[in-house]
Amino acid sequence: MPLARSPFWPAHLPTHLTLPATNLFYNAEVAATRYPDKPFIVFYDTPVTFSQFKDEAERVAGYLQQRCGVSAGDRVLLYMQNSPQWMIAYYGILRANAVVVPVNPMNMTDELRHYVEDAGARTAIVAQDLYPRIAPLVGQSSGTADGKADDQLAHVVVATYGDYLKQPPGIAPPDFVTAPRQVEGPGVAHWADVLDAHLAPGPLTAGPDDLCVMPYTSGTTGKPKGCMHTHRSVMCTAIGGTNWFGGTQDSILLSVLPLFHVTGMQGGLNSPLYSGSTVVVLPRWDRDAAAHAIGRYGVTVWQSISTMVVDFLSNPTLGDYDLSSLRWMRGGGAAMPDAVVKKLKDTVGIDYVEGYGMSETIAATHINPPQRPKPQCLGIPVFDVDARIVDPVTLEPVPQGETGEIIVHAPQVMQGYWRKPDATRDAFVEIDGKRFLRTGDLGRMDEDGYFFMADRLKRMINASGYKVWPAEVEAMMYHHPAILEVCVIGARDAHRGETVKAFVVPNPKQSAGVTPDDIIAWAREHMASYKAPRVVELVASLPKSGSGKIMWRELQEQEAAKAAASVGDTKA
Repeated sequence: MPLARSPFWPAHLPTHLTLPATNLFYNAEVAATRYPDKPFIVFYDTPVTFSQFKDEAERVAGYLQQRCGVSAGDRVLLYMQNSPQWMIAYYGILRANAVVVPVNPMNMTDELRHYVEDAGARTAIVAQDLYPRIAPLVGQSSGTADGKADDQLAHVVVATYGDYLKQPPGIAPPDFVTAPRQVEGPGVAHWADVLDAHLAPGPLTAGPDDLCVMPYTSGTTGKPKGCMHTHRSVMCTAIGGTNWFGGTQDSILLSVLPLFHVTGMQGGLNSPLYSGSTVVVLPRWDRDAAAHAIGRYGVTVWQSISTMVVDFLSNPTLGDYDLSSLRWMRGGGAAMPDAVVKKLKDTVGIDYVEGYGMSETIAATHINPPQRPKPQCLGIPVFDVDARIVDPVTLEPVPQGETGEIIVHAPQVMQGYWRKPDATRDAFVEIDGKRFLRTGDLGRMDEDGYFFMADRLKRMINASGYKVWPAEVEAMMYHHPAILEVCVIGARDAHRGETVKAFVVPNPKQSAGVTPDDIIAWAREHMASYKAPRVVELVASLPKSGSGKIMWRELQEQEAAKAAASVGDTKA
């Protein structure tokens, strides 16, 4: 039987939300019609109105269709920092009836190659600061086994952030934002030229059940997998978040969480566009810029993660800023420590409202009731979510308060993994005639219907809210000629919560003179910095089972015991 609804469900909200039977771009049309001259985006004092947003998205769509050959259902990579261009490009891709493939701007060339090959993308929209990483993948085969012609990029639209600095900013932008146009290359078209072409798109044919966006998530197999989301599933959490927190056309949101991630994407783009709110965009985290923006623009809602809040509250000049407009602060990714929750309440006078979701659910399936949040809590299942806790082996329900795997049946759950039928089959289970997503997270539910994280069924590291899958890191590290064997685990880190540690068995034939620092430097060149090991320990061997499998859990437990002993020594 499904779990009972929490007695602390917000009294003003229904438990069911009727979703629009439209594509996501219709929200841009509605907002532009209702609020044509109202700023949707504020980027260092330069506004982009709702009508301008819609108009420029349509011009991008026309260019994608007429000059890049993008057709309905094609996948288009979106690879840049938070910016007006990221947001306009997202809706331009949708207006072209295509599918957005958002890519972490921290990813390096070797990682990008997988996205291009797996998604079958022929077109990418890229920021100029990131173009050098993707340039090697333009106009040449990526060398896949099947040799498919579409395993390469043919068209790249390159955006210069400074194009949207139309007036002197009151908050100083970083250098990469103010940099002038400086990219040329094969297949390159500049964002400004794309807009100046004024190409009109064809008919908008995408429906609610067509693919809309495909964020990639990793897993135990090592290679990231594309989560197939439709316009309907994306609409679900976009509208759900707006309703849960009472978003209106006069809300002002600070968007500094990365937009490529589903939490930032929904809370910083799709939800405010639906409600007609204004979004203040910062390209990356800067505690002084964030505090300045809150006071300068009267920000009412800020989505964040725990590491941002810790850094924000530790700012010695925080008292110099006007934070009085803030009404909500919400987020997730990693539990917020009690001491930080109290400091936020004492300093700013608001609670931190935590939630829980995955790329597979395009953001939240659980959120704390805003009027009664609990710290270090995932929240309660939101609109139309049937969440249960089951024994991970038998899939039988466990008693209240006991630990089991969290499974969810909900309209925001993905269709499956792109071109991965086996992984899709393994990710779902049918119970009571319903298709449930197995989250791989172990949790428990208290007497009030609130869910709490207990542990992980899947092997994963949570570094500053970023999910790091050890198998993916290991697969990349094996390309280093000095590495014979490697095992990656999570290690305690005072700032990041967890960090990535690698135990490396050196290759005796090619490891002469290689140090842990050499391996760390190599890793940072070949993978996103949050994935790259920050600690490398050279060892003579790794523990293995009778079947020869590396016993990563034993190393993880040894590391945890060492960390616990260190804490004990400190207290003593």
